[in-house]
Amino acid sequence: MTDIKSMTQEEITDALRAMGEPAFRGKQVFSWLHKGATDFAEMNNLSKPLREKLGKEFTITAPTVARKQVSRLDGTVKYLWELRDGNCIETVLMSYHHGNTVCISSQVGCRMGCKFCASTIAGKVRDLTPSEMLDQVLFTQLDSEKDISNIVLMGIGEPLDNRANVLRFLQLVNHPEGLNIGMRHISLSTCGVVPGIDALAEENLQLTLSVSLHAPDSATRSRIMPVNNAYDVEELFAACHRYFKKTGRRISFEYAMIDGVNDHDWQADLLTERIRGMPGHVNLIPLNDVVESEFKPSRRVAAFQKRLESHGLTATVRRSLGGDIDASCGQLRRKEMEAKERGQ
Repeated sequence: MTDIKSMTQEEITDALRAMGEPAFRGKQVFSWLHKGATDFAEMNNLSKPLREKLGKEFTITAPTVARKQVSRLDGTVKYLWELRDGNCIETVLMSYHHGNTVCISSQVGCRMGCKFCASTIAGKVRDLTPSEMLDQVLFTQLDSEKDISNIVLMGIGEPLDNRANVLRFLQLVNHPEGLNIGMRHISLSTCGVVPGIDALAEENLQLTLSVSLHAPDSATRSRIMPVNNAYDVEELFAACHRYFKKTGRRISFEYAMIDGVNDHDWQADLLTERIRGMPGHVNLIPLNDVVESEFKPSRRVAAFQKRLESHGLTATVRRSLGGDIDASCGQLRRKEMEAKERGQ
């Protein structure tokens, strides 16, 4: 059956017209879906025969909460959602002074292989559908009873490795008859898939592109991020400059600080040199200590930040949230997988 929540309002309207229904029914169904309806029977402004007909031709996605953790430190909420096929993904709800931000996943697992990330340990299982990405925003909002004002696609998976579905999700979540979250309130993170960055530039969306950089030199980046073997850091920065020239949008560079690996002064100097010519912001991230990883958190975060700022570059240190609830990406899903293997 067809996944109706992954359809646009226009596509739903066309499908209903083909059933002999008036155009306004499309808007009604779209509205119900984006309010969290999980069954056509809930749509009480539709006739019973129509609801039954829709139930035979379409399916409505809806995840269930497999685990939920709430931080005692800052109120951050981490959800482990179970999907209809039994796979699990993670979503994190964070509260800031400017509103509530939800960090969503774009794939079940990840094939990019970044050495310091828990999300990639078991590899990629499959892409998420547009509806499954939308559900993370929608059902987090419904469960938490907090209005979501900002979205970051920085959870499990590489968004530009699932570009078509991600673009459809952005279209849906931005729709005025839906959640109506503006593009300027959405950030998309990539580990450096250069063709995807160029394709995204052609869309000319007003979202924020975040590049998970983590090293400005090829030798270091290849050591910790296999994607650099496909798209070298010099190619990546060239794509970033093209992206800025096309969109006029400042890029945020994510930089996880790894002890003795990417936290040297010369790397701060090289990073500054590569960004020069476009407005860029460096977001320094205190590394999460993943048990399976050989890499440990840097002790030079403040010194590295100061070095960048001495060159006139804007650099901030990401505030760590949810430190007591495995809020870093992939850890809760990994624990759930381990528990299932043990038969718990």
